[in-house]
Amino acid sequence: MSHVAEDIEETQQSHTQPLKSSSGIFAVPTPIKQLFDKFPLHTYSVNDLPQRAPQHRDAHVLYTFTTEEAAQRGLPSYNPACLKWQAYLQFSNIDFRIAVANNHASPSGSLPFVIPASPEPYKNMQPVPSGKLQKWAMKNSNKPIEESGDVRYEAYLSLLDHRIRRAWLYCIYLSRNSTSIAEPLYILPTSGNPFVRLTVARELRQAAEKELLKFSAAINAESLYNQAEEAFVALETLLGKEDWFFSASRPGLFDASVFAYTHLLLDDRLGKGWLDTRLRDALKSRKRLMSHRNRILTTYFPEQSSSCI
Repeated sequence: MSHVAEDIEETQQSHTQPLKSSSGIFAVPTPIKQLFDKFPLHTYSVNDLPQRAPQHRDAHVLYTFTTEEAAQRGLPSYNPACLKWQAYLQFSNIDFRIAVANNHASPSGSLPFVIPASPEPYKNMQPVPSGKLQKWAMKNSNKPIEESGDVRYEAYLSLLDHRIRRAWLYCIYLSRNSTSIAEPLYILPTSGNPFVRLTVARELRQAAEKELLKFSAAINAESLYNQAEEAFVALETLLGKEDWFFSASRPGLFDASVFAYTHLLLDDRLGKGWLDTRLRDALKSRKRLMSHRNRILTTYFPEQSSSCI
């Protein structure tokens, strides 16, 4: 709606500019000037923000894939990319609220993003896209998180960004779970129109297929699940008997990245939707990763942890 607001502002500015009486092609004809002298333009006050817009701008707002109820209660997002940053902001001890959004509402075209707290009412703050959230969090936290300098960091992160993420894409959008998980979470909320829903479903499926075909000439479910299981084994070995990855004293971005998948695979809110359970089952045999997930849930999402653990 920003472009609409700008149009209104420009219109209001043009109405408040004084009429010129100088001669020339832009001079106001006398009859028109006399008419406006009798009926001067009135500039109305700025409209209130919509009810769905944040009313209390003294808090940062994280826009994610979630539900209205979950947002009000601060529950974890059902989207891994959103949950990763939701958890990281919690780890960073940053006070923020959750708001429901979708990719079309994002300035960058993807979620999540943050609208920082406004020091003045109605002052426009530049949104912070996910690619800049770590830097923003470190700047706005009273207890910034220093990530591990371990030389293995990037190698293990690639297991999440590639092997586990690819298995997740197949599991949610291309397997039988597409009708039991993806449909109620991502498709049905978009519109009540069946044709719109069909279009969205097709686009999600095609996007998942396109992403997976970047890494292989054909999509093989067994191969994807096997690679994800190997990644879980490697991550559990890396964690060892420590509370947090890389023997850190507190959880960091890597812990948030792992939690984003492990929590959702074990989340009771999605539990009944798992028709294809192979990825979920691969995680359930990794007790240390499950303990890592439960530790984060208990400490940083206590309201949901009581019903999940």
